[in-house]
Amino acid sequence: MNGRIDQLLQQIRQLEEELRAELNQRSQVIGFTIRGRRVEFERSIKQAHKQFKMSLWRWLGIRPVNLITMPIIYAMIVPLIAIDLIVSFYQYSCFPIYRIKLVRRRDYIVFDRHQLRYLNLFERFHCLYCSYGNGVVAYIREILARTEQYFCPIKHARKVLGTHERYQYFLEYADAENYHRQLQQYRDRLAKGE
Repeated sequence: MNGRIDQLLQQIRQLEEELRAELNQRSQVIGFTIRGRRVEFERSIKQAHKQFKMSLWRWLGIRPVNLITMPIIYAMIVPLIAIDLIVSFYQYSCFPIYRIKLVRRRDYIVFDRHQLRYLNLFERFHCLYCSYGNGVVAYIREILARTEQYFCPIKHARKVLGTHERYQYFLEYADAENYHRQLQQYRDRLAKGE
């Protein structure tokens, strides 16, 4: 990669770190701390949340369309669970063979929104469902990104929308000179968890 691209990527990583630090400070202003996997709210925040909670009957009256579409939306749980199981099996059976560090599910599938006391039962359930669905997709994306890094770390000729984080470090399209020379380096980084 040329020096300018390396410099820009370093700036992006630095900005991401600054953003994480700023978001962490924001959580302290809002009045919660994270202890392990548990979110703990200050007492005053807990009381304020209870005041903003919408009753189930009021919520159902405002959004009757949600009841109509729920069976369609929640039917997606079946393929989500299936692909979660299949891709997890793939990872646990193949990654050790290729010395690719395993992807930790819990880093991608996070359930914490149900702890927000201003959400009613339906809203909490929606949050659990969305957390699982988006978490599974992110988990699978990382498994596939590591697979791509192992077998084919080459960028496409055309611009691709929504690439994974590893893609920016892949070899340029048609860089035949460096492909075989650098392929093992990409694989070694996967073994280290990079």
